[in-house]
Order: sequence, then C-alpha cells, then structure tokens
Amino acid sequence: MKTPFCPLLMPAALVLLVGCSTPAARIEKNPAVFDRCTSQQQALIKEGRIALGFDEEMVRLALGDPDRITTRTDALGESEVWSYVTYETDDGVLLYGGYYHRFRGPTYPYYLDYPTRVEHDRFRVVFKGGKVVSIEEEESG
Repeated sequence: MKTPFCPLLMPAALVLLVGCSTPAARIEKNPAVFDRCTSQQQALIKEGRIALGFDEEMVRLALGDPDRITTRTDALGESEVWSYVTYETDDGVLLYGGYYHRFRGPTYPYYLDYPTRVEHDRFRVVFKGGKVVSIEEEESG
C-alpha cells in the first residue's frame, strides 16, 4: 500500500534538514574546533563569515560543506577551491542558494528537479597549504 503524500509535513521536514546547516548547529557538533579559534574568528564563524587564514575546519563551521571542490594548478603551485553555488531559473529567479546565500531571498526545495536551472558559483574560497588565501564573491545585481 502506498503512503499518501502530505504537503503539511513538508515545512517540518525542511526545518529538520535546514536545522543542521547553521553555524550554531555546526559549532555545537564541533566545539573543539570552535574553542581553538580566537575571539575575532569565533565572532565571524557565528555570523557565517570567514577570513583569510582560516583553515578548512573553521570554514566548514562558518559556511558548511562546499557544493563543489576543485584543484587549481598555476605557476605558484596547487590550491584547492571550494565553491558555494546558487541555482536559478534561466530568467534569474533564485531556486536554491545554500546557507551562505540565505539573505538573497526565498529558496525552493524543488530546485534539483527544475528543468532549466542554471548553476552559479557565487562564492569561492581558495586554500593553499590548508589555509584560506583568497575569498571570491560575485556581486549580486
């Protein structure tokens, strides 16, 4: 027998899924990482922000897991690039924008099934030697 779909349960399910994606929830799960940070770093992490010199664990506390990780090779050697992306319709309507982009507007849980979604790297964090050396943010507009 099939279980009927109940749209009233969707908001509760979304709260459970999103609840783990806040800096406060990640800090609670990783207090040792948070405790080794300076007070200035802790303040940034609580706000969901990062700075140059953060290590990977600190970035994960502030922003969560990246949507994509790539390796960049140039004349200075190898670096790792973490991308945080948004998904929009081909008309520019925001469908989904991970935790970092939470202030751009509402997001919709059906973004993965949207037939013409466009992915944008809106925020990139570049690591060299395990530390943030560059933060790239696309200007909205």
